[in-house]
Amino acid sequence: MAIYNIIDFGAVGDGVTSCTGAIKKAVKECTANGGGKIYVPAGTFLTGAVFLESNMELYLEAGATLLFSNDIEEYPVVTSRWEGVKRDCYASCINADNAENVSVTGRGILDGQGAFWWKIFRAKENKYPRPKLIAPYECKNVLISGVTLKNSPSWTINTILCDNVTIDNITINNPSDSPNTDGIDPESCNNVHISNCHIDVGDDCIAIKAGTEDTEKRVPCSNVTITNCTMVHGHGGVVFGSEMSGDIVNVTISNCIFEGTDRGIRLKSRRGRGGKVEDIRVNNIVMNNVLCPFIANLYYFCGPKGDDKYVWDKNPYPVTEETPAFRRLSFANITAKNVNAAAGYFYGLAEMFVEDITFDNVYISMADDAKEGCPAMLAGIEPMKQKGFFIRNSKNFIINNVTVAGVDGNVFELENCNDIVFSNCKMRENRNQNGKLVEQTASKEVFIN
Repeated sequence: MAIYNIIDFGAVGDGVTSCTGAIKKAVKECTANGGGKIYVPAGTFLTGAVFLESNMELYLEAGATLLFSNDIEEYPVVTSRWEGVKRDCYASCINADNAENVSVTGRGILDGQGAFWWKIFRAKENKYPRPKLIAPYECKNVLISGVTLKNSPSWTINTILCDNVTIDNITINNPSDSPNTDGIDPESCNNVHISNCHIDVGDDCIAIKAGTEDTEKRVPCSNVTITNCTMVHGHGGVVFGSEMSGDIVNVTISNCIFEGTDRGIRLKSRRGRGGKVEDIRVNNIVMNNVLCPFIANLYYFCGPKGDDKYVWDKNPYPVTEETPAFRRLSFANITAKNVNAAAGYFYGLAEMFVEDITFDNVYISMADDAKEGCPAMLAGIEPMKQKGFFIRNSKNFIINNVTVAGVDGNVFELENCNDIVFSNCKMRENRNQNGKLVEQTASKEVFIN
């Protein structure tokens, strides 16, 4: 493979000199010769947006940092997706459009210097949506491996309309209060493999998306595997939606740890979006200090039109192509400790129940010093703490070998549900009216058969 060292094209690794032009020259030369490796040696290289082409690997040596400029002029306006809708946006820090065999690898660092962009966003002064850190668009055979990504201006990795994506052994660090700094967001992609990653961010750690109702081209996100990852802080460990109009199907999540994420596995959508989330399998997960481990909410109100009566009304509406659906979800071999608000929250539409859900071998314990919060974002829900499972507008649940400890009140609250089957479930250490744990004895364990 031909190697193109950016220093040979004029780049200076002092963190001050702009290397945008030098990197462009290296990319141009690499493209002219049919591809190769853009090599970033040790040093700190200040640059604007980088545009990769087919058959190209951007390789960052250990000790190398690409430090992305705070000069808005370094980010041309391009057409891409932002929150599920195609529109003009500032170019991402690393871009690849309609390319194949594109890689970002090595042991170096990509630093988006996001504080500049977060300030503009909070002041509502940005003319176009902020850059993402890495955003391949309509690409095939994408590899992101080994690198550390930090301080992203917005979403950190957003692969859009891509096929065969591998994201392995990366580290993502964004401040916990940084706005919309999701970790990894595959959007309308097929065949996605995420493994061995550590993600500590200010929004969702991983969010799987498929466009909104305003997306003209409805493309599913399908065949996604997530394994061997640790996820810290963030609003959710693995999240589905709320942009899911093109469908999210065939997803497996295994061997992961969620530490201090607001929520664990979270599905969210609403009327008007349409699309379905189905055939999701979650296995071998440990969660600690989450607000709520499991959420499936079809009345999610955030985003445009979220205040419309059509979104929040709890009365049934006709089922149309605008009606979203959650079904065939499996949760197995999961431990969630120090849970704050509720053990689980499933709220289907009055006209489209959440259906075909399986829980098997799940242990959940409430935090003694639980913090009050809303497990799901929908109109009318009150903050809660140390509550059990709330299941409404749901059917065909099999709940087997589930233990819930330290709940204040009933373990399962069911409303408007059909065919909910419990077996070998146990409630331990229920709380009395003063919020204290009742002494545990065999007679105080409740079995539901």
